[in-house]
Amino acid sequence: MTQHYRVGRLSQEIQKEVNDILLKRVRDPRVEGVTITGVNVTGDLQQATIYYSILSNMASDAQKTQRGLEKASGLIRGELGSRLSIYKTPELVFVRDESVQYGDKIDQLLKKIDSEY
Repeated sequence: MTQHYRVGRLSQEIQKEVNDILLKRVRDPRVEGVTITGVNVTGDLQQATIYYSILSNMASDAQKTQRGLEKASGLIRGELGSRLSIYKTPELVFVRDESVQYGDKIDQLLKKIDSEY
């Protein structure tokens, strides 16, 4: 039970800190406007999958952002290591959160249906 609580607490802490690091420390223009939407930490605390969203729907922007985050992951991980009181900082994997675009698409479809009636 305590392990589950610890993983959840660490996920929240990583989400808060990565948002802050992206805002204040990462100077790469490719990662401007990135919002961290969630973090999944493995049970052994070795890996953190960080979900993010961007405002653009263009595939080229998504690729640039992904490359920017991968390039900045060393700096982000180093910052996390100094900010979090854990023995070993997890490896970071960035994954685009598609749920925001999915929600937008559903909204557009509903508006289209509504305007047809």
